[in-house]
Amino acid sequence: MLVAFSAVEGFTKAPRRFAVEPSPGVSMRHFKEGNPAQERGFGVDADGMKGYISESFDGINVAEASGDTFFSYDPDRDLPADRTFPFATIVTGDHYDAVSDLTRPGDYRLNIGLTKATYTSLFGAVPTKRDENGVLETGFDHAVRDQVIPHPIYASQYWVSVVNPGEETLDVIRPMLAEAHEFAVRKHVNQRDRRIR
Repeated sequence: MLVAFSAVEGFTKAPRRFAVEPSPGVSMRHFKEGNPAQERGFGVDADGMKGYISESFDGINVAEASGDTFFSYDPDRDLPADRTFPFATIVTGDHYDAVSDLTRPGDYRLNIGLTKATYTSLFGAVPTKRDENGVLETGFDHAVRDQVIPHPIYASQYWVSVVNPGEETLDVIRPMLAEAHEFAVRKHVNQRDRRIR
């Protein structure tokens, strides 16, 4: 299954088709054979995903910390740190939570911030209850590989995640990344327009 859906619904929906596509002419060389991720049975490694996002979307700022990567839209590189929020992240270890079990070499979790409309069309209402560790009670196993599921911490802000995305899941997450980028662009333009007024 490529996109997991709430067990409460009692059925599985087909993956949603997205209106936004990645930039035309994007090279898919990061998703080809010969990377360690495919040798382990999943589609692309963290470096390949970083390369894909970096090359696919205009105006992004890429920040790294502790082996993790944060992608935000800041074409002029002039946003103060407290006004910068990523539209996607790549987490390569259990630095922030341990629910995805990113303990094997090469494991990573791609996190994507979606619009409310897209998130709720996939998973319904956002979760609001948290366990004793601050993890949202989503009804999903956050350690499952190669499935798009609600983010363990930020699902309440319409974020999704996928651990070690495989070839078929890449077809689902590419338009999600494009939508997240487009949403980040719109927010940036709105913020800029408010500063000008």
